[in-house]
Amino acid sequence: MFESIAFAAEGAAPAAAQGGVTGFLGSFLPLIFLFVVFYFLLIRPQQKKAKELEKMVDALQRGDAVITSAGIYGRIGRIDGEVVTLECSDKVRIKISKRSISGKVDPATLEEEKN
Repeated sequence: MFESIAFAAEGAAPAAAQGGVTGFLGSFLPLIFLFVVFYFLLIRPQQKKAKELEKMVDALQRGDAVITSAGIYGRIGRIDGEVVTLECSDKVRIKISKRSISGKVDPATLEEEKN
């Protein structure tokens, strides 16, 4: 009785070995599919957003109303390379890194905050 089971197991091994490349590709196909999905749903949109932020930061000019990544609202007073002087209020100026600016805001927002 056990001999027939042993012969059956020996016969199954060559069939699995014949799968070769398709067996190997078939086992990695789900991983490849997951990487493609992650690329289009996560990686690509983040890269696009980073490029847009880079363009916006490079196009900053004196007088632009901005918000920093720390949540500080202000108006750009001076730009010296990578250092920006941000005017937060009357006679209040802080120096920040140009890369810490997270976006432009409507100038009316700054006027509301003063009142």
